[in-house]
Amino acid sequence: MSDDHYIIHQFPYNDDNYGMLIHNNLNGETLAIDAGAADAYIKALDMRGWKLSTILLTHHHWDHTDGLIELKNHFGCTVYGPDSGDKTPDGVDNFLTDGDTVQLIDLKINVLATPGHTLDMLNFYIPALNLVHTADTLFALGCGRVFEGDMAMMWSSLQKLMALPSTLDIYCSHEYTEANGRFALTIDPQNPALRRRMEIINDRRSKDMPTVPTTMEMELATNPFLRPADPAIRANLGMQNASDAEVFAEIRHRKDNA
Repeated sequence: MSDDHYIIHQFPYNDDNYGMLIHNNLNGETLAIDAGAADAYIKALDMRGWKLSTILLTHHHWDHTDGLIELKNHFGCTVYGPDSGDKTPDGVDNFLTDGDTVQLIDLKINVLATPGHTLDMLNFYIPALNLVHTADTLFALGCGRVFEGDMAMMWSSLQKLMALPSTLDIYCSHEYTEANGRFALTIDPQNPALRRRMEIINDRRSKDMPTVPTTMEMELATNPFLRPADPAIRANLGMQNASDAEVFAEIRHRKDNA
C-alpha cells in the first residue's frame, strides 16, 4: 500500500508473525511497529534502503520485542511503548497509554489500550492512512487468546475497535486466518459472506500469499468474535437469551479448546 507520501511494507518473520514498516517519502523517516526479530526488520529495511527512525511497541511478548535492543543500537532509533511494569523490555524511551496522541514521521497516531490478551496491549489508529494496527487483539477472523486479562476485558477492547470507522484497513501481527476461518465456520456455518471469504483465503494460503491486511467492514461481516449479537450465532450456540459478553466468552472458550 502506498500513496505519494507514505509507503507501508508488511513482511513475515518467525513462523507466523508480521512486521510492519511505514516510510515517509518526503523526509525519509521510517516507523516500525514491534521489533520481534532484528534480522527480519533489518533485511526489510535494507531491501528498500530505509533507515529506522522510531519503533512503536504493542505489548511485551517476546515475539514482538526480542529484536528491540539490536534494532535500537543499529539505527539509534527512539522507542515508544506501554508501561508493562516489571515486564517492560529494556530500551523503551517513552511510555504511551490509552488516549495518547503522538506525532511520528509526520503522522498523527492515536493510542488505544486494548487489554485482554495482555494487560499492557496497545493498538495504533492512524487516520491519515485509514488504518489501525490491532496487534494480538483483533485478527483476521479471530481475536487474541486471553492470557492476562479476562473475557469481559477482551470484549470491551473489541468493542472499542468496532467503534472505529468501518472503512479502516486492519493490520494485525499474525497469519492465523486459515485456522481462524475453519473455526469460524463451526460458529457461523450459514453465513454466506464467511463461506465466500474462506474460498478466497484457502486460495491465497495455497499460494503462500498473506491474508493480512483485512478490513473492519469484512471483520464485522464474518468474524464471529465481533458478532455475538447475531441471531444465527446465538441459535447455533443455544444462547438466545445471553448477553453479548456471555456469547463472546463462549466463542472464545470454544476456540481455546478447539
